[in-house]
Amino acid sequence: MPSDHGHRLYVKGRHLSYQRGKRATNPNTSLIKLEGVDDTKAANFYLGKKVAFVYRAKREVQGSKIRVIWGKVTRTHGNSGVVALNSDTTSPPSHSVPAYE
Repeated sequence: MPSDHGHRLYVKGRHLSYQRGKRATNPNTSLIKLEGVDDTKAANFYLGKKVAFVYRAKREVQGSKIRVIWGKVTRTHGNSGVVALNSDTTSPPSHSVPAYE
């Protein structure tokens, strides 16, 4: 049943870290924890879906200060609903701006 505020067609997520080994990190693959996704079965729904990292920059480009980095969910990571996200552009580290949509 629709509420007065409408429907949200996206899920928010949090950047946990980059994919990494013991010594090296791979900044083009990020590990994302999605809100409301608590197991692998629920995370499988998001495989292949596009992800937008939306942020505001200081300088205006083409009439807008809003920038977007696009990525794609490629696989699940572990049993707690974390997904791996591949993108061509490196997303900022988790301590700067952790929100995904």
